[in-house]
Amino acid sequence: MQLSELINDGYMEKKDLNCAEAILFGANEVYRLDMDARALKLAAGFGGGMGIEATCGALTGAVMVLGRIFAKDKGHDTPRLEELCAEFLEEYRSQMGDIDCTPLKERYRSEELKCRRVVLKSAEILESMIEKELNG
Repeated sequence: MQLSELINDGYMEKKDLNCAEAILFGANEVYRLDMDARALKLAAGFGGGMGIEATCGALTGAVMVLGRIFAKDKGHDTPRLEELCAEFLEEYRSQMGDIDCTPLKERYRSEELKCRRVVLKSAEILESMIEKELNG
């Protein structure tokens, strides 16, 4: 199963996860990242745009996934990681019009689906980038 399928099937709502957790927890399952429950807690504070509706949690979660998959030991050891993160954020902004929680919620959040469309787009772009980077 792909991350986007997991999100589209209501993973975030079923597990009662915030946007950042949905991406990180889902990617942990799909990509077998071997992150334990303690490591997954790192995403908890990034939901709701870090609690102040700044950068969307679905995006910060995706940046965590890129780091987990592509970082060697540290960010400074992996110059390509910074490029990947910038590419991800720019592609998201291009497709959705913003990267911050407030305008994204205004455009895409609904009572029924909450922020699923925002999280789903993050998952789709992330999948595409991972596939491209791993398979050339």
